[in-house]
Amino acid sequence: MIKTVDMTAGGYTFMPGVSQYSCGVAALPGFTIERVRFSEVVPMKQGFRKIADILKAAGRPLHAFCACELRSPAPFSEQGFKAFNETYVETLAEWDIIIDGFNPIARSNVCPKLAPPAEPGFHAFCFTRPAAEAQPSFVVSGSGESVEGKANYRDHTVRLGDTSPDGMLEKAKWVLDEMERRMSAFGGDWQRTTAVQLYTVQDIHPFLESELGRRGVLRNGLTWHYNRPPVVDLEYEMDCRRVHLERVEDVRP
Repeated sequence: MIKTVDMTAGGYTFMPGVSQYSCGVAALPGFTIERVRFSEVVPMKQGFRKIADILKAAGRPLHAFCACELRSPAPFSEQGFKAFNETYVETLAEWDIIIDGFNPIARSNVCPKLAPPAEPGFHAFCFTRPAAEAQPSFVVSGSGESVEGKANYRDHTVRLGDTSPDGMLEKAKWVLDEMERRMSAFGGDWQRTTAVQLYTVQDIHPFLESELGRRGVLRNGLTWHYNRPPVVDLEYEMDCRRVHLERVEDVRP
């Protein structure tokens, strides 16, 4: 059985991952997860302030912040990604969200090929609300086709540099298996998802039906973002969620 850790102050439990994010989160009994998508990408520092304001207006503590979706201008080098993550985690530490060295926040961070933001920022975030009879809700972090938590991504990437149909299929299988593993920590599966997101600029049509369709990924639809994963040489990423309440926050001037 996969271990999860309760973030009692925030109303959710999480599956431990790496220093920059957890593998996923699920609302504890008596709570539900709400997702807020920004109408435009909000730069990192401004985004954290915006999230704090939304939480305050909702009567929720900073600890209720449980997941986020980031957008970056272009894939990072290994060292650049490490430096970015160190900066990102600083605010979580200031918010007293890090628990016994664990980062509980679920996260995806991808890079739009078209109209990328000028700097890293928030595309969306999730937080918990009290809900006495809420259905289960969860958010699974994004994963690319590489083992996380190692000294680097490059030496642990599935079919590194191979974007052939066979290469992409093998990458997809690895990521799909990881999504299923993470969902299982919260009693989830593809049938229980309300949204599945895929991030790649490569062609997925050769295995869209034979692999994603066969597993049941497509039963509630698929959102394909023409984005790259956050690290150079990664080509395929996915995340998924079961969230019953979602809204758009207009941040246009």
